[in-house]
Amino acid sequence: MSQEHDPKEQQTEQAEPALEQEQENVELESEAASLDGVSLEEAQIIDLEQQLAKATATIQEQKDSVLRARADMENARRRAEQEIDKARKYALEKFAGELLPVIDNLERAMQSADAEDAAVKPLLDGVDLTHKSFITIVEKFGMEVIDPQGETFNPDHHQAMSMQESVDVAPNTVLAVMQKGYVLNGRLLRPAMVMVSRAPSAGVDTQA
Repeated sequence: MSQEHDPKEQQTEQAEPALEQEQENVELESEAASLDGVSLEEAQIIDLEQQLAKATATIQEQKDSVLRARADMENARRRAEQEIDKARKYALEKFAGELLPVIDNLERAMQSADAEDAAVKPLLDGVDLTHKSFITIVEKFGMEVIDPQGETFNPDHHQAMSMQESVDVAPNTVLAVMQKGYVLNGRLLRPAMVMVSRAPSAGVDTQA
């Protein structure tokens, strides 16, 4: 008669080698850690700390990348805004330049007309009103008039057409404005054409 084995006993017998092998592995790890002067728990802590340091470094690197990307995006947005603002400011530059002769003609008409003539006065008033309307409109878009009568000559905004000796004002003073100048949002559209004073023994540098 053959001897029968209990299944539970067979499972126990099969599990024993696996348990023994696992125990040997733990003992080997413990011995290896002991050889390095640290316990198994300490070795595991060191390993976890190294993993944490790597993860922290990775997070910091990703954070730096995000910050750099955000800075690049902000710089691009700022440049785009500056370009849009520049285009907006100077889009009317050519159009404003075409208007200057019209303004000049209105001013010449007022200067040449006889304001005492009753027949001419209504027409002169209409021209004056049109001129003021022109100036008000262009000033709304950032255009400013350069009318430097009595001011010191400025080669950046004035163009000296002639010089005249004078003992009444300091040298380099604008004696007369032959044609007004204009600036659009800080950019010179046209310099004012002026007559400049000079002392009898000195001149004025009219070069910009």
